[in-house]
Amino acid sequence: MTKADLVNQISANTGVDKASVLSTIESFMSIVKDSLAADENVYLRGFGSFIVKKRAQKTARNISKNTTIIVPEHNIPAFRPAKDFYDALS
Repeated sequence: MTKADLVNQISANTGVDKASVLSTIESFMSIVKDSLAADENVYLRGFGSFIVKKRAQKTARNISKNTTIIVPEHNIPAFRPAKDFYDALS
């Protein structure tokens, strides 16, 4: 499902015009992105959590040059589904 499909489906289910739905979805994504960039997790009860995970420093290999490089510690975004959401998929 694409963002356009999501906008169309929400608009059809709620009767709200597509421009308003698109604006709301864009705003939601922006807020989640800004919160994660500020190292704050976003919790949506019954749906899941957008969290920041820390990846430890590691040694990696560049196989084309046959050299090793050190990848520094860094943060990555992740999604952890709520139990109800997870159970619905199982």
